[in-house]
Amino acid sequence: MNASSKNSQKQRAVDENITGYLFMAPTILIAGVFLILPIACAVALAFQKVQLLGDVSFQFTGLKNFLRIAQDDRVWIALKNTASYVAIVVPIQTILALVLALILNSQIKGRSWFRVAFFLPTVTSSAVLTLIFMWIYNSNGLLNSLLSLLHLPTYNWLGDPNVALKGIMIMNIWSTAPLFMVIYLAALQDIPETLYEAATLDGANRWEKLLHITIPFLQPVTFFVVVMGIIGTFQLFDQSYIFSAGSGGPNDSTLTIVLLIYQYAFKNLDMGYALALTLILAAILMISTIIQRTLFKEERLD
Repeated sequence: MNASSKNSQKQRAVDENITGYLFMAPTILIAGVFLILPIACAVALAFQKVQLLGDVSFQFTGLKNFLRIAQDDRVWIALKNTASYVAIVVPIQTILALVLALILNSQIKGRSWFRVAFFLPTVTSSAVLTLIFMWIYNSNGLLNSLLSLLHLPTYNWLGDPNVALKGIMIMNIWSTAPLFMVIYLAALQDIPETLYEAATLDGANRWEKLLHITIPFLQPVTFFVVVMGIIGTFQLFDQSYIFSAGSGGPNDSTLTIVLLIYQYAFKNLDMGYALALTLILAAILMISTIIQRTLFKEERLD
């Protein structure tokens, strides 16, 4: 190969790279302006004291915002509430979604109608669902009336610190499980039917098929569902805000880490400290995702 031929190939490769980057330029520009730049600003401002009213000022404070977190009792309350919420909601909604998907994947009558009915809560506005459940949770509301009819104890779902967060848990499990159900349902339909036929010939029953075929093949989907569930539950804000009118009450029982960040950022105007809390939340989410990757080991089955 002569020198002119090599130069021609190099020039062609350069032209192809330039063309590729030109096609990518709009996406890179949008991602840079609306994703990378805000993240960079958040990291920088987390180490500063930000004054937004009057004369806007920025004062570098080093690690003071992060050291303050360890001494803030409300941060630990919010983390405890959020961790409790995640630990209860994620497993229940994942198991419920899998059970519903298994039922709807079977040959039951009216399964198309059930799929639509189960999925309706997912497409409903979160704020609207919260207001509906606040009416249901009212002291004289539907839920307490039903509990009284069954001769079961009733609760002050909106005003009792011991049950307020549990009311939000019930609402979110009911509204988010159908979304993951659809994901599981799509994955179930991708499992080769020949595997079940071979297992039947080997004398396997339904339980053995579930344990040795269905669940292993759903492992990548389960990983995705659990990760998305944890990220979504750690970001709980709107339901808690509407339930407590933005206070996180009663007695901080519905205070979550994102609601606390909102309070510091937009009520106290302590933007630097709020961004430090945001970075802590981001670190928690990344660490939890890495742990799940380690536990699930593989994301796909060949």
